[in-house]
Amino acid sequence: MSAFTQRASDLAYAAGWRLARRLPPGFADAAFGLGADFATRRRGPGVRQLRKNLARVVPQAGQAELDELTRQAMRSYTRYWLEAFRLPTMDVDAVRGRFQSALTGVENLEAALTEGNGAVVVLPHMGNWDVAGLWLVGYAGSFTTVVERLRPESVFRRFVAYRESLGFELVPASGGTGPFRLLLQRLRENKVVCLVGDRDLAGSGVPVEFFGERTRMPPGAARLALSTGAALLPVGVWFTDDGWAARIHPRIRVTARAEIPAAVQAMADIFAGDIAAHPADWHMLQKLWTADFGDAEPEPAAEEAAAG
Repeated sequence: MSAFTQRASDLAYAAGWRLARRLPPGFADAAFGLGADFATRRRGPGVRQLRKNLARVVPQAGQAELDELTRQAMRSYTRYWLEAFRLPTMDVDAVRGRFQSALTGVENLEAALTEGNGAVVVLPHMGNWDVAGLWLVGYAGSFTTVVERLRPESVFRRFVAYRESLGFELVPASGGTGPFRLLLQRLRENKVVCLVGDRDLAGSGVPVEFFGERTRMPPGAARLALSTGAALLPVGVWFTDDGWAARIHPRIRVTARAEIPAAVQAMADIFAGDIAAHPADWHMLQKLWTADFGDAEPEPAAEEAAAG
């Protein structure tokens, strides 16, 4: 990424943070929706890959239906960004209340924390995971998550400050001794660790079948659950017309190292069910399936500007 591109990216995010908070909500909603439609019509690399990914999720869709689904998915993606820019200024109690009203499966998290070994919450790039995190801070006091270092550094610092302001504890994915030891400590303190689990960024993922094709997904959540006895809880989050909805799925048990691949496959199957039910809210604009990479290496996480 060139210095000019990094500077332009920083200015764009800074402008987004300022404008989204100052514009009247209806005007901002319309502006971000038009931006999504414009990006869809331009059919840049991210939009083309999104459409290709969605074609696997809804293989029965015709071309016109797939075009419309891609447009709706881009609108969902820009809605996430608009809400991210606005969230620090929104009424926290009102946001948590709206999220809670459409949340199911909270008893699975409650059981995990009652057991005393913590919980590993793992979710795909879907809906608004920051709102889910805001709810979780209110429910559990805080939680710990891993953050990839973005470029430019200024954008990375903005996202760190933003998420810390919501009460998240952030651990860098690289540098120092790595995040695993701290995550183990938090689980042994009966706390919650949240990880995004539908994309292998480290290149060490477990092979899984996902919508009938081969890909890899990270085993870190299953490894943490095995090492600590914490409950491994897949979560799906999606948008509703006037808010958000989510489901905390029942625990995936991991009692031996040999069970990790099966646990990651079970996690992938649960993700697939939620994504198939709400395909427009799956924000996967990157290559995911093995067949799409060919001989190329997976895209490095440090190049991604989207939070995950």
